[in-house]
Amino acid sequence: MKKYIGKRLAFTLLVLFGVCTITFFVSRIIPGDPATMWVGPKHTQEQLDAARKELGLDQSLMIQYLNYLGNLLKGDLGVSIRTRQPVLDEVGRRYAATFELVTVSIIIALAVGIPLGVISAVRKDKPIDHASRTFSISGVAMPVFWLGLILQMTLHGKLGWFPLQGRISSMISIDHPITKITGFYLFDSLVTGNWPAFISSIKYMALPALTMSFASLAVVTRITRSSMLEVMREDYVQTATAYGVSRRTILYKYALKNALIPTITIIGLAYGLMLGGSVLVESIFDWPGLGSYIVLSITRNDFPGIVGSTLIFAATYLTINLIIDLIYFLVDPRIKHPGRKG
Repeated sequence: MKKYIGKRLAFTLLVLFGVCTITFFVSRIIPGDPATMWVGPKHTQEQLDAARKELGLDQSLMIQYLNYLGNLLKGDLGVSIRTRQPVLDEVGRRYAATFELVTVSIIIALAVGIPLGVISAVRKDKPIDHASRTFSISGVAMPVFWLGLILQMTLHGKLGWFPLQGRISSMISIDHPITKITGFYLFDSLVTGNWPAFISSIKYMALPALTMSFASLAVVTRITRSSMLEVMREDYVQTATAYGVSRRTILYKYALKNALIPTITIIGLAYGLMLGGSVLVESIFDWPGLGSYIVLSITRNDFPGIVGSTLIFAATYLTINLIIDLIYFLVDPRIKHPGRKG
């Protein structure tokens, strides 16, 4: 177990190093002069030269890279050129919003996708199975920005069920301020009994969470269905059926447990998909998370913000996958004992 964790941690650090290197050099070669933004539109050549020296842009690209790595090892992600605030502080203020949104979205995808996949497998080639497969294909093919706009026009514009943008009602945040514990509005308002804020947070999260979860929900449904069909053909399932074990017990106690092993792997991939999709979704719904911060950093050529946010995204994705791998290690005995079959 310790050896397995050690290998995974080493791989995680190697990937983070690669992400940092690629993002650093790509952010430096895109058109634009960060020093110009730093000093403002009306500046002299002396001010511009001083800004280049202050930002370290007067040094060679390799020296800049080595300096960045040195600061990174100290926990310093640099200073945002756009806001002139430490990138770590900027990320810290927005990270909880993105992490909460992605986590709620993956919970929705699992809560709906797994039962739908089981039902589809049990009712193979029946109308509900065809409907489920059609739903899965449309979920993968549908652009996330298009779905977000459609939900805004229908569930907000036509029906008025949910708010359009933001994370919580401004009036609720004034009248019933949330006591910050973790930065996750749903959790903090729930544990403190702040029910107006809790309800408002749910309403504001509904549309972006539904938008973000749709594609992953479709993937989870398809994987669960195919895994269930494969497991239901196994000998032990046929034997249990022959012995008269109830179909419900066979499905949910024996078959589903083994069918969920591939689905566990998909969770990590789906989480990465949602992290990437959060950039678009947060822009559409004006969600105050890391996604919108990255968009603004890219448009303003704020390379410390770009690299720092990308590293946080990558670290989150790798951490989630490490946890998934450990769960997989505990669930599947074939990983513990590679020679064992079945």
